[in-house]
Amino acid sequence: MLVKIFGAIDFIIGLILMFGTGFLPHSILIFCGITLLIKSGIGLLKNFASWIDLSSGLIFILSIFFQIPLVICLIAGILLIQKGIFSFL
Repeated sequence: MLVKIFGAIDFIIGLILMFGTGFLPHSILIFCGITLLIKSGIGLLKNFASWIDLSSGLIFILSIFFQIPLVICLIAGILLIQKGIFSFL
């Protein structure tokens, strides 16, 4: 059950990352970034999925201060969505 909840979180945050972070308030970006960083800490960075969470969380946090290129956001968003879909299987 917990894996499906984390998968839904990955899917929703991946959609947010793909469709742009420029129009969202900073509080939502910080919440999404910290959520992904906590999820990567739970995985202890032992597998590739934890590294995806870590890099996507850092992209969210850095997008508050810098303009992140769209290609990087698309790649990270696709990886998060893919991870979210596979957690439902």
